Amino acid sequence: MANNPQSKQLTDKKQNMEKGAETWGQMVWRRFRRHRLAVISMYVLAILYLVAIFAPYVATHDFAHVDPINRLQPPSSEHLFGTDRLGRDVFTRVVWGSRVSLSVGFVAAGVAVLLGTVIGAVSGYFGGWVDHMLQRFTEIVQSFPTMFLLLTIIAIVDRSIFNIMVVIGITSWPGLARLVRGEVLSLRKQEFTEAARSIGATDSRIIFKHILPNAMAPVIVNATLRIAGAILAESALSFLGLGVQEPFPSWGSILNAGRNHLRYGIWITLFPGLLIFITVLAFNYIGDGLRDALDPRLQE
Repeated sequence: MANNPQSKQLTDKKQNMEKGAETWGQMVWRRFRRHRLAVISMYVLAILYLVAIFAPYVATHDFAHVDPINRLQPPSSEHLFGTDRLGRDVFTRVVWGSRVSLSVGFVAAGVAVLLGTVIGAVSGYFGGWVDHMLQRFTEIVQSFPTMFLLLTIIAIVDRSIFNIMVVIGITSWPGLARLVRGEVLSLRKQEFTEAARSIGATDSRIIFKHILPNAMAPVIVNATLRIAGAILAESALSFLGLGVQEPFPSWGSILNAGRNHLRYGIWITLFPGLLIFITVLAFNYIGDGLRDALDPRLQE
């Protein structure tokens, strides 16, 4: 008697499940895919970063080329996003500007995550006067208005793109440090930490090898939101004329260049503003998807 194909599929599926449990990475990816907006956002950001990487090949003109004859031209086949007040191609400037705006997000968020993780982990693990001093320092930094602190530091240091990335990063770590401190406080008394301490593991090994890997889920989610915040901060600085200097473009500087031409050249601000909106929204959705995928309370 021939085997029933449907029962054979069920048997094969059961055998595959019995061969090995699903890995952590596979579980996270499966649960992340359920958040459709997060998946769509991931593909949108992938396209934006590919455009930034291959900007010399995607751009149709020289981003610094001035053409007064064709100034303030609306979008056309020659100039996809129109031209600005100096006749420069807006599409080309938006493409090249994506390199600045998107790279600032990752580098600044990386600096913030590094500082916040280390300070929060040391503060939460050692406690006592170490925790007291680090928390008072964190509160001092957090008490300054972020934009005011950014403007002050940018006014002192050289306005290079690297300095802007670092400055944004070192002004946005306090919230993450508090988050990491709370996670470490809840993990330092767990059994696996006591076991590592009992076999003679050093404090640095316990922090970085045992505690932090178990506290990284909320850090990863927070990092995606930090990237979006860093992009907005850079755009605000460039809009105020304190970010990347001309002729090299960023999305914020393009917005600044078009703010006086909204009535008869709205395309100058429309396209970079739309890309900032899409990018920040995409990072926020990815953060939501990672939160759902990494939250142990949502495990089946």
